[in-house]
Amino acid sequence: MQTEIKFAGFGGQGILLSAKLLAYAAMKQGYQVAWIPSYGPEMRGGTAYCTVVISDKLIGSPIIKNPTHLVAMNRPSLEKFNDTIKPGGVVFINSSLIPVRSRRKDVIELVVPVNDIAIEAGSVRAANIVALAAFAAKSKVVDLDILKKCIQEEFSAKPKIIPLNMEAFDRGVAAAQA
Repeated sequence: MQTEIKFAGFGGQGILLSAKLLAYAAMKQGYQVAWIPSYGPEMRGGTAYCTVVISDKLIGSPIIKNPTHLVAMNRPSLEKFNDTIKPGGVVFINSSLIPVRSRRKDVIELVVPVNDIAIEAGSVRAANIVALAAFAAKSKVVDLDILKKCIQEEFSAKPKIIPLNMEAFDRGVAAAQA
């Protein structure tokens, strides 16, 4: 089993952190993991992205042209990567910022108003956690309880924001199951 996930959005949306948390949860489950962030001019407002490869075997190459899944947090990301996703994969769309759909019939489309849900949970800054939780609940690439614990560990140095992120997580899972 090998699955690849492309996280993409504007710099500052927590793209790299979301990918890191997913990779960490997969590692805790005993999987081989590669986490490949993209740095450079994208970090100044363009499309920033990160690829996570999860496998039960050694990973031959972390460079992936056609990932299994896409988490698109903004429209440029959806437009740039939508056609590269393998048939049968999940295409996650943040409908708070993306007014269009994938227009693909061969993928599972998950449309969630991430920013709106994060604001309802307490802060738009938790949008990446909403998206991560919703994607993980739909794709089932990692165990949700382990992912939740990884998020708690990540924010352990800032305990005041853990409740916000747990609320964002729970709302993201609920949105995927609705």
